[in-house]
Amino acid sequence: MSKSYDIVVIGGGPGGYVSAIQAAELGKSVALIEAEFLGGTCLNRGCIPSKTFLRHAEIIESIEQAKAWGIETGELTFSFEKMKKRKDDVIHRLRNGISFLMKQGKIDVYEGFGMIETQNQIKIVSNEQYEYIQADKIIIATGSTPVVPGIPGLEAVQFDTSDSIFDLPKIPESITIIGGGVIGVEFACIFASLNTNVTIIEMADRLVPSEDKDASKLLEKQLKKKGGQILTGTTVERVEQTDQLKHIICTNKKGNEKIVESEILIVCIGRKPNLSAIAQIKLEMDGPFIKVNEKMETSLANVYAVGDVVGGYQLAHVASAEGIVAANNASGVADTIDYKVVPRCIYTLPEIASVGMTEDEARGKGLAVITEKFDHVGSGKALTIGETSGFTKIVYEEKYGEIIGVTMVGPHVTEMISEASAFMYLEGTVDEAAKMIHPHPTVSETFYEAALNLANKERKKRKEIVKTT
Repeated sequence: MSKSYDIVVIGGGPGGYVSAIQAAELGKSVALIEAEFLGGTCLNRGCIPSKTFLRHAEIIESIEQAKAWGIETGELTFSFEKMKKRKDDVIHRLRNGISFLMKQGKIDVYEGFGMIETQNQIKIVSNEQYEYIQADKIIIATGSTPVVPGIPGLEAVQFDTSDSIFDLPKIPESITIIGGGVIGVEFACIFASLNTNVTIIEMADRLVPSEDKDASKLLEKQLKKKGGQILTGTTVERVEQTDQLKHIICTNKKGNEKIVESEILIVCIGRKPNLSAIAQIKLEMDGPFIKVNEKMETSLANVYAVGDVVGGYQLAHVASAEGIVAANNASGVADTIDYKVVPRCIYTLPEIASVGMTEDEARGKGLAVITEKFDHVGSGKALTIGETSGFTKIVYEEKYGEIIGVTMVGPHVTEMISEASAFMYLEGTVDEAAKMIHPHPTVSETFYEAALNLANKERKKRKEIVKTT
């Protein structure tokens, strides 16, 4: 007889393990099924390894920059093996931490592929063997895999994706990245710091096209400073292999052809949901994703879905938030997901962090907005640490005086964005932000400076209106 649980979670990533822990906290008997390693893509092949390497990149750039300050280190050398070992050590430590939390919550962990056969029965396949378990409620958190485009010749060429790039045996001489979105630009910063010749090919007119234009412009400028070649508005037509190099043939919007030669090729054009768990059942879909409501319920009673399989932001912290909502509802505690304020972070050098709408998005929705940008060149702390290229920009909605968007570019802004998120979550105004005392000198006070400038401009405008009436 198969074992039965109150809740079974399929997938051990940030959506899955968080929902399993939450359900266990609510007193439910819980099982979690994971085909590979606890932590999912984020921990094992995504967020954590890339941010570990980006920390290495940050240190390398700081050492190079310090030469101009009179701090000499001699010739700088890299040990790629030691870098990879540190990355692996970080992953193993965090993976062991999740495993401990599973034991602490008395959550049974099954290794294998989980497939829902009926609304309450799950088949677990591992090493050509299988077993069945029963569940009152099921949470699908199976994540996503990299999209491989149908570029002619790609199938005959050795290429990497975000899932495999960290397995490189050595630092390459040259690397081409197809895709200038979040994942692509982070890899560009990593390899540029390792003195690799980096080329980014992006179909859109600018890098990270979903973010603020000024942020995209600054990032492109910084990558070019590091020797990167940026080909925006460019489409890859085909790929060929010649000796040890890949030839990437592409055309720009004017129809001009360009051939890029590269030792390593990475494809970073997005991710698609992993739907293997639901192959035997019928769920209502939203395009390629599983359709859910605000309770994370699918079209089948007692079946929930979270994370990359439901689309949307496809961010680890969003998956975790969805996981908690799903676990609460599956445990009988009413809850709904709130996407009103979701911070977005890009761990490039410089970092980019944003929340809410960009200026273009707001105007596209017909909103009357004012923006204020405070450049870090005016920040005492930014000057002291030699990081003056960034800025903080506030998007302010005129009618209600509400902050509806913030973009930050510069050092540690991925940590700072939570302040802006809190203001927006509480529907804070520019006047309120301008009254909040910030410590000095800090980079975080640029948020205050931008708000103060905006508040002062608004007061002057109101005085002018009074004078003319």
